[in-house]
Amino acid sequence: MTSSTRHPAEFDPIALVIDLHERNEPQRIRDFLQEQDEVEVAHLLESLPPRERQYIWEFIPAACQADVLEELDDGVRNNLLEALPEASVIRAIREMEEAELVDLLESVPDRLAGAILKSLTEGARTAIQQRREYPEESAGRYMDTEWIAIRADVSLDVVARYLKRLDALPPHTDGLMVIDREGYYQGKLSLSSLLTGHGSKRVADVMQVDADKVGVLDLSEDWVDLFEERETESIAVVDADGKLVGRIAVDDALDIIRELADHQVMHMAGLDEDEDLFAPIIPSAKRRMFWLGINLLTAFLASSVIGLFAATLEKLVALAVLMPIVASMGGIAGSQTLTLAIRGLALGQISAANTRWLAIKEVVIAGINGVVWAVVVGLIAWLWFHDPKLAGVLAAAMIINQFAAAIAGLAVPLVLERSGIDPALSGSVILTTVTDVVGFMSFLGLATWLLL
Repeated sequence: MTSSTRHPAEFDPIALVIDLHERNEPQRIRDFLQEQDEVEVAHLLESLPPRERQYIWEFIPAACQADVLEELDDGVRNNLLEALPEASVIRAIREMEEAELVDLLESVPDRLAGAILKSLTEGARTAIQQRREYPEESAGRYMDTEWIAIRADVSLDVVARYLKRLDALPPHTDGLMVIDREGYYQGKLSLSSLLTGHGSKRVADVMQVDADKVGVLDLSEDWVDLFEERETESIAVVDADGKLVGRIAVDDALDIIRELADHQVMHMAGLDEDEDLFAPIIPSAKRRMFWLGINLLTAFLASSVIGLFAATLEKLVALAVLMPIVASMGGIAGSQTLTLAIRGLALGQISAANTRWLAIKEVVIAGINGVVWAVVVGLIAWLWFHDPKLAGVLAAAMIINQFAAAIAGLAVPLVLERSGIDPALSGSVILTTVTDVVGFMSFLGLATWLLL
């Protein structure tokens, strides 16, 4: 029997679970979920409609429900928790990590957040409240409070004997935090140095004194790149006095990087980065409606420019045929510059010191591409309509719009960033308006001046 005759449910987890649900086979669903890890189960939940999510949730082993919640995107997680019975939610979150629980409490309705807090021990509530006092996106929100600290004046043999008494090391431990008697951060002893160093040596002799550290109030955008630059598994977090209060692990950094990437991609389309693929229809429609309305207003603005040249269009029908080419080429060129600028801002690669050089580069590129493609479209228009003047107008308008696109593609995100507005959210709308207006105005204006 060939593979093409197999039932889809035999190799597609999504189809399998939906099929088992429809056939009412809960035990097979339970057995299947027990074979999956938390990442696979989270991906499965994100790929199912809300009704199936609620049904499947009850079959997820209680021991891994908290891990699954931590892996879910915020939008999916919140929609799921709001639909589940309160007792089921409280049972699931008991094993969640502190940082994840803080994030969850601030995203769910107040009623559910209050019930969750009431279910925690007094010590857990105090720890949660302390973490919530740190600003959003700060190291204090993300830091792990589980680490191993040692002093610099002990020998490596003493450290090794101490570690052997532990059941396990905290996840992503690539080194031990070195502190003095008062708890001030001194540096980091890598596991490599511990294992290869002579046992009689002191920690102070082999530790990294200049190991990276971040302040508890430092925002993620200021330190997340350190993990890639230093290729490290963890970075110490210190308070204002320099005392060790926690550490940031690489898995948290990767989560932040993924969130930033999702944020940029979704906002380029005018969507919330927490958008649930299977979210309810009405809320999803409302979220998208606003930016569609903004786009409609800008479209009317571009159309009003065309309306100014109605008499010109009536006399030269060829203009209506060629007009979209100018706007389209400008839009593509501008989007290329806009994307690079937004990425540069996100990575911290653009500053006042290099903006002028970048602007010159983009203008020169626009000039080269503008001339090359102006010649191409000009020749095509000449062969098509047998009118050299019309071809010249089209070529000139294209060059003008290429320059406008390059300038706008760089200027718009810079201005929005300085104004405190997310350029990924509204940059493309403004850029499209600029390239459409300049493209139509230059093409139709030159045609009115030179051809009529």
